[in-house]
Amino acid sequence: MEQLKRTTSTDSNFKSMVTLLDEDLAERDGDDNAFYAQFNGIVHLKYCVVYYIDNLPVGCGAFKPFNETTIEVKRMFILPSHRGKSIASKVLNELELWAKELNYYSSGLATKKWTIR
Repeated sequence: MEQLKRTTSTDSNFKSMVTLLDEDLAERDGDDNAFYAQFNGIVHLKYCVVYYIDNLPVGCGAFKPFNETTIEVKRMFILPSHRGKSIASKVLNELELWAKELNYYSSGLATKKWTIR
């Protein structure tokens, strides 16, 4: 059974997924990881999603307000064993839906921006 759960950064399963994400990023980023790590805190994230299959967390994502109309997507991660199954799209869709419910209408950073459907 698949399930999406809206939560906050205090959720233990969200924290566990982020730990795995941080390990993955440390390996990918190598020597640059310390620089990027400063932007990856989760303490102030109020809008987090955990994706479950058979009650096991396999993916996550979050967003934070960038300004009054725009959000920034943060901490997206899918377990390697579950990639290629459209889980990231489902997590992102849920984050966009939640943001839209809160009256945000765009997402992105200066380099990439899109309108929330």
